[in-house]
Amino acid sequence: MKEEAGARKQDAIQPKTPCRLIMDDPASGPWNMAVDEVLLASAVRERRLTLRLYGWSQPTVSLGYFQPHAARSQHPESLECPVVRRASGGGAIVHDREITYSLAVPAGLPLAAAPAALYRQVHLAFVRALADVGIVARLHGTQPPRPLNRSEFRSTTSQRSRIEPFLCFERRAVGDILVGREKVAGSAQRRRQGGVLQHGSLLLAASPAAPRLRGIHCLSGLRRSPAEWADLFARSLALDLALELEPEAVRSGERAGAERLAGERYASPAWTLRK
Repeated sequence: MKEEAGARKQDAIQPKTPCRLIMDDPASGPWNMAVDEVLLASAVRERRLTLRLYGWSQPTVSLGYFQPHAARSQHPESLECPVVRRASGGGAIVHDREITYSLAVPAGLPLAAAPAALYRQVHLAFVRALADVGIVARLHGTQPPRPLNRSEFRSTTSQRSRIEPFLCFERRAVGDILVGREKVAGSAQRRRQGGVLQHGSLLLAASPAAPRLRGIHCLSGLRRSPAEWADLFARSLALDLALELEPEAVRSGERAGAERLAGERYASPAWTLRK
């Protein structure tokens, strides 16, 4: 622990990378996914990092990009929830009592050079944030996941879909964040020419739509508001990734782009039911 603390203190004096910080209001599934995609495009165009923390206006299921929509029948508790399909992979998530984050990283920055290392760095920052408030968490496994190319990812996802649980938080992958034996956070990536989008969920408490999944509040007994958790996680990411956070809002042009994308893609049955 002393070595980690020393490393973190040393990181704090490194030159800092400018990063937009967007603390967003809860919103619908199509809107949240569209904003993440639009912010990735902005980050690539402007060559500037963007960190967004947000919530969901109602319990919503997000399917992984390659996950069959028909697999929803495996989880009856969430069948009444609206559903959206992510552009990133992995298992389904019931977004409800959580903090969701996205980090858009343009190519050319060191953080974009090794996507697997980015995954681990972000999760370690969350583990350290929890430690700062007295919650012991750890990463599952010892090595970060190797990035897969598109054909490998499709094959692996198809194989896993036949044997793995429907919900992401009932699965275990290297680098997931555990409190005790229970998963409280996981992430997924979308890589495109010009940048990387990493987004994920930090589970705060059990949702009526996923009652078996206990979160940080249930496991630790410590309760804070979503805004307090978002601030804690943002500050920890800034410290560990050497970021200079610059608070902003989603711009009007980005909002217009997100509205179009939400309607044309993420709210479209053609997109949601494509698998």
